[in-house]
Amino acid sequence: MATPLPMFPLNAVLFPGVSVPLKVFEDRYRALVHHLLREEDPAERVFGSVAIREGYEVGSHGAQSLYRVGCRLQLTEVEANEDGSFEIVAVGRDRIVVEDLETTGEFPAGHVHDLTDADVDIPDTLLARARATFTAYRAAVTRLGGDPFSGSLPRDPSYLSWTLAALAPLPMAERQSLLEAEDAAVRLTLVTDLLRDELRAINVIPSLPATEVARTAWSPN
Repeated sequence: MATPLPMFPLNAVLFPGVSVPLKVFEDRYRALVHHLLREEDPAERVFGSVAIREGYEVGSHGAQSLYRVGCRLQLTEVEANEDGSFEIVAVGRDRIVVEDLETTGEFPAGHVHDLTDADVDIPDTLLARARATFTAYRAAVTRLGGDPFSGSLPRDPSYLSWTLAALAPLPMAERQSLLEAEDAAVRLTLVTDLLRDELRAINVIPSLPATEVARTAWSPN
């Protein structure tokens, strides 16, 4: 049986290719960071995260219900604070499905298996529509209060789908549906339609939508 993967449930849906800064202060997650730092190979400093469906990241009760599909992340930056907490940055690597979660150890650990995208051809028309929709959305947001985004969109269709999913200002359930989409074509179709809905809302109600997603940031690097 594979070694359980350290787990860090969050009140956010994370995506492959997306970097996420986290402040780690709870004892169980400090222990998780210490565990990762004992790995000599930085490529092996990996942990998983799933979104919390019900409950909280912190406190004695914690998460009451978790989504099963999440993301495997690699620890890339660590800064230790004097009080024992950490400021870390991790980047999403790939999708996972959590079969079982162990909570009796120093930190949560999950028995997981990989979830890969189906291999499909993505029409050029779909790619062009997705790019054009995001460009129009970005222009509308900029007119309302400045461009909150940076960098250019990736050329690779799969990474494009993850990037648009990460940037779209959506509720958790819709972000989770993007994470669980069976392939990049489905994901691009979903996120394009969701961005078009957001564009229509902007045109009806001229106020800035919530474009920041808690603790997530996309980096083209």
